[in-house]
Amino acid sequence: MKKFTNQVAVVTGASRGIGQSILLAFAREGAHAVSVDIGDHQDTADQVAALGGKFTGITADFGTMTQAGAADIIAQIVSAAGRVDVLVNNAGIIKRAPAADFPEADWNAVIQINLTAPFFLCQAFAKWWLGGGREQSPAETRLKIVNIASMLSFQGGILVPSYTASKSGIAGITKALACEWAKERINVNAVAPGYIATENTRPIREDEQRNAAILARIPEGRWGTPDDIAGSCVFLASKDADYLNGTIMNVDGGWLSR
Repeated sequence: MKKFTNQVAVVTGASRGIGQSILLAFAREGAHAVSVDIGDHQDTADQVAALGGKFTGITADFGTMTQAGAADIIAQIVSAAGRVDVLVNNAGIIKRAPAADFPEADWNAVIQINLTAPFFLCQAFAKWWLGGGREQSPAETRLKIVNIASMLSFQGGILVPSYTASKSGIAGITKALACEWAKERINVNAVAPGYIATENTRPIREDEQRNAAILARIPEGRWGTPDDIAGSCVFLASKDADYLNGTIMNVDGGWLSR
């Protein structure tokens, strides 16, 4: 039996990169895979189909998401898949500029997409669970929420004040929601990725000096891969992690330990 047979796993920002790898990992374990993204779902849908899995794509703009919008997303998911078992809040953006000159529009956009939208989605999924979803679930089944934090949930970074603020906020709400919802059979945890090889980090990896400096600090001696993050999310969403709540799992090759 696969770990998520007859379960529904929702991943935001799953049209590419880390989000896509996370959703495919759940599909391999038997989940009905639901992508919530502003981008094109077709590539992810094709890969899920190749695995023999079920797929649902929902288009959403996290840059304008409200509480009502989040509630509409959960309604669409339940209509298409019947229920929800896992939410992974992965979608995010980053803007770079010196703090003294950081544009107001960039600040607002990053906070909205990286922090406000994930909180509203957590709310909407919890309301569905507490409003009847739990009673429709097998006994002792738990709703699993996994937020994607960052090394900058713990560090300051350079030229990314809004990203650091948003990811510090993700760490905070992960703990706060765990404190309120653990007794309701809801687990809220987070994964904090280190330096992961994606299209977003390609410019850094192609900068010879910057790449060398990063690798020199990572005890593992390599960049992480999207699959490194996916495996951690699958674990946190599984029954093996039922007693983990409010945890932030650092998946960084040892970066924060040095």
